[in-house]
Amino acid sequence: MKKNKKVVDIFIPCFVDQVYPETGFSMVKVLEHLGCEVHYNPDQTCCGQPAFNAGYFDEAREVAIKFLKDFPSSDRYVVSPSASCVGMVCNSYSRLFDHTSYVLEYKRIQRNTFELTDFITNVLGIQHIPGAHFNAKVTYHDSCSALRECKIKEGPRKLLESVKGIEILELKDNETCCGFGGTFAVKFEPISVGMAEQKVTNAIETGADIITSTDVSCLMHLDGYIKKNQLPIRTLHIADILASGLK
Repeated sequence: MKKNKKVVDIFIPCFVDQVYPETGFSMVKVLEHLGCEVHYNPDQTCCGQPAFNAGYFDEAREVAIKFLKDFPSSDRYVVSPSASCVGMVCNSYSRLFDHTSYVLEYKRIQRNTFELTDFITNVLGIQHIPGAHFNAKVTYHDSCSALRECKIKEGPRKLLESVKGIEILELKDNETCCGFGGTFAVKFEPISVGMAEQKVTNAIETGADIITSTDVSCLMHLDGYIKKNQLPIRTLHIADILASGLK
């Protein structure tokens, strides 16, 4: 093992596992390319966010306890390609575990858990992915969880700007929600669709080929609107862009 090599556990969110597994592989490729030793626990499932957001706190706590047990190492970082899940762990776990016997465990997890781009830029101290190459015009969507819960703003942009062949086009109203919001998209479908329409329209107006973000949930929502209306743009997670061209 290289001196000071970072050892990380990866957490693969539900959407990545079931719908976009290639994004998980892209994250591993990027982390290993940057010299990390990557571990994956196949017993992992969910962070508990869907149940928590729906108000089922007891059920969410049960899932969250399993999450704590799935990542027992105190000296490893937990890295995920989802600011939404990281926001759940680093913020909402306090509401589930304060004044319980799990206080020390959940605080350890909170200290160690990072979204992928945040980990690269602020833990590894890297703002350039050597060898990354991606020929496309790309616009970046600030997910609500990344921006508001994880305070992630400049890191993803700096990493994207370092990719050879890429052209970054800033999105109008980039801090506005895409309309997904988990069960919000189900309970308030007309509003959700209208928000997706606005986001996609703004993206197309930039001249971009691709919308990217830290969250596949946002991208899945936007991709559904794009495909239904046969629009000339597509979505791609930032991990897939950063992994492009790497061997």
